[in-house]
Amino acid sequence: MPAYTKKLIEVDLPLAEISKESKRERAIRHGHPSTFHQWWARLSLSACRAVLFASLVDDPSEHTDEFPTTEEQDAERARLHKLIVELIKWETTDERQPSSRRIIEQARYEIARSIARSSGDELPDREQPDSVMRYLDSNAKPIYDPFAGGGYIPLEAQRLGLHAVASDLNPIAVLINKALIELPPKFHNCPPVNPDADQTGMFTGKNVGRGRNRKPEQIPWRGAAGLADDIRYYGRWMREKALERIGHLYPKANLPDGSEATVIAWIWARTIPCPNPACGVKMPLTKTFQLSKKRNNRHWTKPILDRANNRITFEVQNHATEVPVGDTVNRSRAICVACGSTMPVAYVKEQSSIKNTGEQMIAIVAEGNRKRLFLSPTDKHIGLALEAESTRRPSGEMPKRSRDFTPTVHSVTQWHQLFSERQLVALTTFSDLLAEVRTEVTEDGADSKYADAVCTYLALAIGRSANAWSKFSTWQNAGDFVSSVFKLQAIPMVWDFAEVNPFSHSTNNWMAQIDWIANVIRRLPANVNRGTAHQADASTTIYATNGPVIVTDPPYYDNVAYADLSDFFYVWLRPALRSIYPDLFAGISTPKDEEMIAEPTRFENSRNRFEKLLTKTLRLIRNNCSPEFPSSIFYAYKQQEEERAGRTSTGWETMLTALVNAQFQIVGTWPMRIAGGRVRAANSNALASSVVLVCRSRAEDAPSATRREFLDALERELPVALTRLTHEAHIAPVDLAQSAIGPGMEVYSRYGAVETISGEPVTVRDALIEINRVVDKFHQQESGALDSESRFCLDWHDEHGFAPGSYGEANTLAQANNVAVGSMSALITARQGSVQLHDMDAYNPDRPLTLGGMTAWEGCFRMAYHMDPNREDGDTVRGAGAIARALGSDADSVERLARILYQRYDTRNDSSRAALFNNLVTSWDDIMDESLKPDTEKLL
Repeated sequence: MPAYTKKLIEVDLPLAEISKESKRERAIRHGHPSTFHQWWARLSLSACRAVLFASLVDDPSEHTDEFPTTEEQDAERARLHKLIVELIKWETTDERQPSSRRIIEQARYEIARSIARSSGDELPDREQPDSVMRYLDSNAKPIYDPFAGGGYIPLEAQRLGLHAVASDLNPIAVLINKALIELPPKFHNCPPVNPDADQTGMFTGKNVGRGRNRKPEQIPWRGAAGLADDIRYYGRWMREKALERIGHLYPKANLPDGSEATVIAWIWARTIPCPNPACGVKMPLTKTFQLSKKRNNRHWTKPILDRANNRITFEVQNHATEVPVGDTVNRSRAICVACGSTMPVAYVKEQSSIKNTGEQMIAIVAEGNRKRLFLSPTDKHIGLALEAESTRRPSGEMPKRSRDFTPTVHSVTQWHQLFSERQLVALTTFSDLLAEVRTEVTEDGADSKYADAVCTYLALAIGRSANAWSKFSTWQNAGDFVSSVFKLQAIPMVWDFAEVNPFSHSTNNWMAQIDWIANVIRRLPANVNRGTAHQADASTTIYATNGPVIVTDPPYYDNVAYADLSDFFYVWLRPALRSIYPDLFAGISTPKDEEMIAEPTRFENSRNRFEKLLTKTLRLIRNNCSPEFPSSIFYAYKQQEEERAGRTSTGWETMLTALVNAQFQIVGTWPMRIAGGRVRAANSNALASSVVLVCRSRAEDAPSATRREFLDALERELPVALTRLTHEAHIAPVDLAQSAIGPGMEVYSRYGAVETISGEPVTVRDALIEINRVVDKFHQQESGALDSESRFCLDWHDEHGFAPGSYGEANTLAQANNVAVGSMSALITARQGSVQLHDMDAYNPDRPLTLGGMTAWEGCFRMAYHMDPNREDGDTVRGAGAIARALGSDADSVERLARILYQRYDTRNDSSRAALFNNLVTSWDDIMDESLKPDTEKLL
C-alpha cells in the first residue's frame, strides 16, 4: 500500500459530543435544511461537518517534527477535538455572527494547513480568510457525494470552503442539491430586485434596529440574504394573485358573536355505508373525535344521529359532556356510530373498490385570539368545498407497494386521488402562477438566470404545499396543527384528514411554506466556493475529477423506496420546472430501472442486483478517488436475520461484500447516533445510529489469513472495541450489534483473503456470524461483573422469565452464584416449593427501598419502571436519577445490566421489553446528570 498521511478520522474523534449535538440538532427547525423540502433518512449536519473536517485534517502523529512526543500529539489532537466540538454546534452555521464566522474560518484554515503541509506549499495567512478560501479553491480536492440525497454532505463541504460536487439518480434529490449548493453562490452578496426592497439592506426585517449602526463598508445583503428577500416578496405576490382567483372557495367562519374568523383548516372523515339493513347511514371513519387536547381549550366533535333523514351530522362541543372514546376504524374492523354494528376491514376495502365511499366535514378550525377556535360544520362551508372542480390534475399511478403505500389497498391508486378537488385547484393555481412570477422578476430588472432561480425555490414551496395540502394530512390534536403526508418514509392510509386554508396565517398556509424555504436560504453559508449538482447513475458515472475525496451515504438496501416516494413531488414539480430543467424532468416519473434498491416487487433476484450495482459503484469510486485521503461511508441497517449458524444481516452483508470486492479496506469505524427524522417514540426498538466506515484502498499484495488467524485477531481486538463502544461512547444497546460490525470488519478487510484450512473462502456472511458470536460472548462476560443476586436473577430469567420454577432448581442456581434464596425476598417470591422473579409491576415508586442497599437488578427495574412512558406513576428521568443517587457508585452496574437485558429480549424478539431497556441506556447521561442534583425531595 502506498504511503499516505493518516487523517484525524483514522485515529480519534470526539464521538460522544458528535452524537450529542446530532441528537440536539433533530429538535431544531427554523432555518434548518430539513425544513427546506421533504427528503427521507437524512443524516445530521453536525456529523457530516465533523466527518468532513476529520477526513481532511492530518492526525498529529503524522508530524513528529512538530509534535515529537506522545503527550504533544495528544495535546494537539485535543485541540482539534475542541475545535470540532465548537464547529458542529448548530449556532456555528449562522455566519452572520462574528463568533460563528471565526470558528468556520479556523476550520477552513486547519484544512488548508494540512494540504499545504503535504504539498510543501506556503501556508495562507490565517488572518486573511479570503486568502484561505482562494487557496482551498485552487488546491483542495473536491468533495464528491455520488448519493447526495438531501444534500447535507455537499452543503457541509461547501461550508468548510471546499468545492462540493453532488450527484444522484433521483431528480428531486438533484433539485434539492442545486437549490442548496449550486444556485446560492451564483448570487452571493447580491441585493434583491423586488421593488419593495431596501437596496442598502439597512432597514429590513429583524435587522431594522441593528441596520442603523452598520458601517458603510459592511456588506448589507450578506450571502443569499437578498435571494431570500426576493423569495418572500414574490411568494407574497403569488398569494395575492391566487387569493384573487380562488379566494371565494375559502370562506371565513361566522362566530357566535356575529364576527368572522379566518379558517385554519377543515376536518373531514371518510365515510362508507353501514351494512346493517336496519341502519344504512353513511358511517364516518375516524381515529378520534378529539379536536384539541390542549389545557383550557379541549374540544371534540360529537356525531348526532338524524334518523328522520337517516344521516349523521356533527356538532363541536367542549368537555362539558362525555367525550366519545376510541376510534371507529382500525386495521381489523370498523364500527358504525349510529347502530354499533362492527364489520371487518375487508368490508371497508370492498366499499372502496366499488367507489362506494365519501367524505364528510366534521369540524372547522379557525384563528382566534391566541388560541384555536373549533366550530361545527355549516352548509355554506360544505357547499363551497364541494363546489370546487379542478381542470387539471397530476397524472400517474401510485406504486403497488402495500408496505409503504397502504392507500392502494383501499383503491387509492392514482396520485391525484391523494387530494380533494379544492386542494387540486389550489395547487394548480399556484403552479400556474410560476410563469407569471418569472415575467415579474425579469421586469423588475433581473436576468433570466436569476428569475429561474427564484422560480426554483417557489416551485419547492409548491412541493412543500403538496405535502401539507392533501387528503392524507392529519390534524394533530395534541399540538393543534396540521401534519404533513410524510410523517413516515411511507404514505399510510388515514381516515380523518385536515384540509388546510392556504390563505390563513396559521399552520401550513402558503406563506408558511415560503418562510421555511427563505429561512434556510438566508442561513446558508455565505462566503463559499462553487458547488455543482448533477443527475447521474452512481454505478456508471463519476462527475468529480482530479481525485475527489469521497464522503457519501449510500442506499440502505431496501429501507427507503426513494424513487417511489419522490414521485409524489415529481408529478407536481415536473410541470412547474420542466422548462427550466428540461433534462432533469424529461421522464414522466423518477427513474426506477436504474435505482439501487433491493426491491423484490420490482427486480428479479433483487439482492444480487443490489450487491452487483453497489460493488460496481464502489469500484468506480476506488479507481477515481484520491489516494491521499480516506473515503468515508455512512451506513445504517439493523441486524435482523436469525440463521442456524448465528445472526447475520442481509443489508450489512451486501454492503460489506461490495466494499471487500471493490478492494477497500476498513481502517476506522465510528458509530454515531445521527439517524434523522425518527417519528417513533423514544421507547421504540428502532435503530438510532449510523456507522461511519472509513476506508482506504486495500493493497494489491495484502496478506491472506487462515480462518484461525482471523478468529484469533477478532477475539483479541473486538472485545476492546466493544468496551469502548459501551463504556466510553455509550452506544445504545439497539445499536451495539451493528456498531460492532465496524471494528470486526476492520479485522476481516485487512486481509486479501481469509480461507479455511481446506482452502474454502470465509465469506462476509461467515465473518458477520463470528462477529456476532464475539458480541454475545462479550455480554456473557459482562454479566460476570454483576453482584451475585443480579447474576442469579439473570440466569433464572433466562430459563424461566417471570414464570415460577422449582425451589430446588432455584437453590442449586443460588448456591452456584454464592447467594441464598432466602436472602433475595426483594427480588423473588418463594412459596409452596416454587420460586418466581418479581415482574416490573413490583418495582413501582410506592415500594420502599431495600434495606442494606439495592442490587443492580432491583435498581435496573426500578429505573426502567420510571422510564416506561406507558406508566403514569413513573417519574421519568427525575425518578430514575433518584434511584441512581441512592445506588451511588454502584449505578454503573445498572447500565451494564440494562444492556444485557436488551440483548436477551432482542434475541427473543420481545421488542416492547427490549425497547424499555434500550431507552434506559440511551437516557443514561441525563439520568446521571439528574443523580448529581441535591436530594431535595423524599424519594418515592
